[in-house]
Amino acid sequence: MAMSKLPSTNKESSEKISVQNVSKSYESMQALEDVSFSVPEGEFCCVVGPSGCGKTTLLRAIAGLDDLDSGSVLVDDDPVTGPGLDRGMVFQEYALFPWRTVRGNIRFGLDRPACDCADCEGRVRELVDLVGLDDFEDAYPKELSGGMKQRVGIARALAPDPEILLMDEPFASVDARTRDRLHAELLDIWAQTEQTVVFVTHDIDEAVTLADRVVVMGTDPGTVQSTFSIDLERPRERTDHDFVDYVAKIRDELGSPTDTR
Repeated sequence: MAMSKLPSTNKESSEKISVQNVSKSYESMQALEDVSFSVPEGEFCCVVGPSGCGKTTLLRAIAGLDDLDSGSVLVDDDPVTGPGLDRGMVFQEYALFPWRTVRGNIRFGLDRPACDCADCEGRVRELVDLVGLDDFEDAYPKELSGGMKQRVGIARALAPDPEILLMDEPFASVDARTRDRLHAELLDIWAQTEQTVVFVTHDIDEAVTLADRVVVMGTDPGTVQSTFSIDLERPRERTDHDFVDYVAKIRDELGSPTDTR
């Protein structure tokens, strides 16, 4: 897949997502407490933090999949009250239908709810090409590698052309080489679609590789500790001094002077 010209890391645009004083608990566990931050339109925002800090809960709140105890999530200044076609979600687990082909899994994103586009098959072909699976339209999930399965998941989330793409540790289960390739491909897709992306990860290197801005969360309960604007040109090299410096600062904020994985 050819790399498109990537957007600048310095964005001045309208607020797309606003998380306002959000709290959420599950029985006796407080998952989120008074979480607030915003995401400008077109920004690639990564959320990092240790396991159990409520990253997935936060993403599900933005997706409209979970009710909140208090606070609100706004998209374009409208409260989120449930799932919507303006938000597509990619899960850590591939969540593909084993009885559907690549084409069929992507088409599901248009079938539910019923598709009203003029050329659904044309849209599916466009997405197959976008995620680089041109020769695998008729393959079933059991015939695909982990990276290919996740590409199908991304294409399915993109099918209704959402304005926001929500991604929950989508590359956690693939090997490092595949992850690097998927990073480049995801940034290429983002450059072409110009969507707003919220990407959850526990991998600081991954966050600095991808993000315009990194939101750092703490745990017990989940709160926003700080944010970092990543002022680096893309593509980014993990051995560059400035890259290493960003990773060290975020790691220090998390209280993890060594590996955080």
